[in-house]
Amino acid sequence: MRAAVLYGQQDLRLETIADPTPGPGEVIIAVQAATTCGTDLKVWRRGGHARMLTPPILFGHEAAGEIVALGPGVSGWQLGQRVVANNSAPCRDCFYCHRHEYSLCQNLEFNNGTYAEYLKIPARIVAQNLLAIPDQLATPIAAMTEPLACVLHGVARCGFSPDQVRSWPQPPQILVIGDGAIGLMFVGVLAQQGARVILAGGSASRLEIGQTFGATTILNHRQTPDLPTVIRELTSGLGADIVIEATGVPSVWETAIACTRPGGTVNLFGGCPRDTQITVNTEQLHYGELTLKGVFHNTPFYVRQALKVLSENSIPWSKLITQTAPLSELEATFQAMLNRQVIKVAIDPRA
Repeated sequence: MRAAVLYGQQDLRLETIADPTPGPGEVIIAVQAATTCGTDLKVWRRGGHARMLTPPILFGHEAAGEIVALGPGVSGWQLGQRVVANNSAPCRDCFYCHRHEYSLCQNLEFNNGTYAEYLKIPARIVAQNLLAIPDQLATPIAAMTEPLACVLHGVARCGFSPDQVRSWPQPPQILVIGDGAIGLMFVGVLAQQGARVILAGGSASRLEIGQTFGATTILNHRQTPDLPTVIRELTSGLGADIVIEATGVPSVWETAIACTRPGGTVNLFGGCPRDTQITVNTEQLHYGELTLKGVFHNTPFYVRQALKVLSENSIPWSKLITQTAPLSELEATFQAMLNRQVIKVAIDPRA
């Protein structure tokens, strides 16, 4: 089969390798749509990932397709069935799993290799995070289950809930910094749950999508040199109740903290380069009683919730997929992502 293999920093090669065969409990799917994402772009640029992969390795982690082979002991699945698989599964038996903190699992098993004609799903993921795609849901949209699961996990970790919308004098004011696919997903989910969402980003077309997804205010950072001051002006001089950082840039993490009101929460969602550091104003942190949260990945619960949300089709998720491209154009696709010419691209290995 044809597959993309990451060898290092911006060193991605299309190779012909043996078709995978399923072992006990495993499933093989023919990939019909592998969606690109900001994480893959960062991994391609940096040449690796702190937890998810070490080159050389098969590349890509968002995909949906059709079951073509079942390993010994697999039951409840059929050949030809459309499925989506999360790219990980917890062990369920470590310190964190016993406390239901599955994203922190000490033995979290990752699976890469979606930019290929076929993808082997490990037994642990088959058991916990392989899901049937509803008939009405398009395969490329279903492939976005993994990033949306991360977003839903992130929303929950903010402490935000629809109960706040009902109990507070006004809806929570939430700032999302970053107009990539993840930032836009946050906007859609939060707006649907009743929050007043401010979106800050650098692309006029993406900010327009943010408005379509429910953002009440959009700010182009190229025209907003002092974002914390503008946010205070928009929030009666206080700052946002919750700020979600979705860029993975250390300086923007600091900006996110500066945009938060006393008593507010900062969700540091975007993963920064390894070993980077930020500076925090201790007076603001202490006397302002800020909550800073690092949020990583997802859990089996949110994987299921994500597929359900996508299936409800109450948000125009297709606006996040700029185009479809064959596997042979994967390198060019990452260049286009680097230049912010596309948001997500559905790679079709069959083309």
